Parts: sequence; structure tokens; C-alpha cells
Amino acid sequence: MIEVKNLNLKFGEGSQQNQVLFDVNLRVNSGEIFGLVGESGSGKTTVLKCLAGLFNHWTGELAIDGHPLQHRIERQRCRSVQMVFQDPYGSLHPRHRVEAILEEPLAIHGFSDRDRRIDSILDKVGLSAAFRTRYPHQLSGGQRQRVAIARALILEPQVLLLDEPTSALDVSVQAEILNLLAELQQREKLTYLMVTHDLGVIAHLCHRVAVMQYGRILETLDTADLTTNTPKTAYTTMLVDASRSYSRDLAQAAARMQ
Repeated sequence: MIEVKNLNLKFGEGSQQNQVLFDVNLRVNSGEIFGLVGESGSGKTTVLKCLAGLFNHWTGELAIDGHPLQHRIERQRCRSVQMVFQDPYGSLHPRHRVEAILEEPLAIHGFSDRDRRIDSILDKVGLSAAFRTRYPHQLSGGQRQRVAIARALILEPQVLLLDEPTSALDVSVQAEILNLLAELQQREKLTYLMVTHDLGVIAHLCHRVAVMQYGRILETLDTADLTTNTPKTAYTTMLVDASRSYSRDLAQAAARMQ
């Protein structure tokens, strides 16, 4: 469903040029939930932004469902791929009511039965039609993220790109959103590519995971292999150990890898 081949990305010009992705290769199967993990700055979100069309100066090959992606945002691409961002408050227009936020993509793509679609998608994400008239500041963090998920799903895409969709939420709400995403993936037969720092989220939701460091994929594992004695790179082993407990030795080991 998602194919990434030899993806490279640079920012800047001349002597100030900085390469941030190095020959990234990924394949995510249809109906799979695939995780990308690694420390901040490893390039995880950058890969998502290339797939979403937010960065278009990449080199390599990107494809969704066998259709190559171009270096521009196309209408069909928006129908096929949508992204859910980390901060639901920052990704929703503060002066637009929920119904306007959800109606805008429908209007852009020429849907006529907008009211029915808005009510239906709100119901799917666990919100009632009463939320149509609310502004983002009138919603809790969890409710805002449900609206963001609804906006991503309202065009009926095949693929969702999830950029740490629970990290900005209270711990008590995170499990609700993860369970909602799992339920929607099963019901709508979706494919997810999820970025997260949290290996607990990977274990709860993902089928496979790729580990990134410094813009490169170090290895790809089945999720079950993360916590077993399956051979792993030293960096992956350190991430797993760090997720279990913090220690000064682990922090020093991480610093030596930089």
C-alpha cells in the first residue's frame, strides 16, 4: 500500500545544505499498522510529510497503492492519503466551528451530501451532532483529536499518516484515542503509518516497526520481536531498555551514539 524507495531529502543551499533523510526504504502492506520510532530529529515526521505532500523537493520514489506520487499535491492524493498531526489544537482553525472544519474538504472535493457525511463521521469518532456548532477552544484535548481524526477520514482515504497522535493528550485520554484508532482501522480497512516515541503505543497498536536514527532506517522488526531476544541493533536495544526504565548509564550510552 505504501512504498518508499531510496527517499532522500535536503534543506538549504550550497555550503549550508543539510541532508536529513538518507536512502529511506519502507514498505507498508494494505491493512497494516506500521510504526516508525526513534529519537527526536531522526527524520520520522519528515518521512510522513514527504508522503503527505508537505515537502515536495525529495528525491527517490514514493507510491500509494501502486500509484507513484508526484512532487506536488494532487486531488487524488488528498483522497487517498490524510495526516493526523501531533497537536490537535494547532491543527484546527480556532475561528471555525467543527462543522466548518469538516465541511471544507467535502466542498473542495465536490461532495453534495455534506450534512449526512458530517454527522456520520462525528458518530464514527464518538462525538454527537451537537459538537457541530462548537469551536476548538470549547473542546477537550481528546475531543479535538477526535475532530482531527474525523477531518482526516471524511474523504474516505485508504491511508492515514499519524504523527504522534496521542503525545499531546493527558495519559487518561491516550488509551481512548488509541482504541478509537484501532477500531477505525478494523472497521474502515485502513492502512496506518504511525510516528511515535512510545514503544508502549507500538506494542499496543502496530504490526511492524522500523527504527530510525539520523535520517536512516536501521532495521525493521515485527512488533513482537521488540521485547524478545531477537537480535537487534545496539540502538534498538537501547530504546527498548530506555522504555522500561530510565538510568544514568542509558542516558550516557545514548549520548555516546550521537
